[in-house]
Amino acid sequence: MAGKLFVVGTPIGNLSDFSPRAIETLCSVDFIAAEDTRVTIKLLNKFQINTPMVSYHKYNTHDRGEEICRRIENGENCAIVTDAGMPCISDPGELLVQQCCERGITVCAVPGPTALASALAVSGLPTGRFAFEGFLSVNKPSRREHLLSLLHEHRTMIFYEAPHKLPATLKDMYQFFGDRRIAIVRELTKVHEEVIRTTLSEAAEKYTDGSVKGEIVLVIEGAAEEEKQSASTLEEAVAIAQELIDTGLSVSDAAKESAKLTGFKKGDIYKNLLSNNT
Repeated sequence: MAGKLFVVGTPIGNLSDFSPRAIETLCSVDFIAAEDTRVTIKLLNKFQINTPMVSYHKYNTHDRGEEICRRIENGENCAIVTDAGMPCISDPGELLVQQCCERGITVCAVPGPTALASALAVSGLPTGRFAFEGFLSVNKPSRREHLLSLLHEHRTMIFYEAPHKLPATLKDMYQFFGDRRIAIVRELTKVHEEVIRTTLSEAAEKYTDGSVKGEIVLVIEGAAEEEKQSASTLEEAVAIAQELIDTGLSVSDAAKESAKLTGFKKGDIYKNLLSNNT
């Protein structure tokens, strides 16, 4: 009989958040697939868990995933853990779950802490509907395309970010989204946990010195409904398109996005842009 894959959430900071069921699961499975065994061994030692580990990370997902699946099909039970939080959320564990599903292997969740839900809960921003956007790409065209796709996203948006990339990210977000409310949530459940509730304009100006450290979640207010019709004249629609060009978009793409936002025809906006940029 085939075994099962258990997706086990681990603490995002405070080890006291590790649940009794998670401890029991890690003790009972045949092996643990860990993002970084050097990190996970500290957790295992804390709770006197002696289950053997294999490494499973973004550089070995395919081959190691196949190996894990074969072991499960041969009757072993496996638990997958990440360094912190719920595996498979902005995490290579997503691929292992897909491989298991394709092969008919049972996948069970053992819930645990997750940074995105915790940050949203303390942000002070609307929580009824939200969009989790993960990490922005460091590739400039992909990053621009990602931000552009969210211009008229009305739900609260949640991003993960590394501290050394935060200054550039705040500037880019202010450039694309304008001045919206933002909560910068850092070091959740740890000694230096902090929630900075501010605006994108203030954040882009104040936190460019790299002073914000630790694990960071950004929670950003969605677009207001009235922003859908943000131009009452063609000239205003052209001005919006010009702002998009200034962020790096081509004339054609800027005209297309402005048309979506304002309801004016792309062709009319495009013609005016060409005359303004020649």
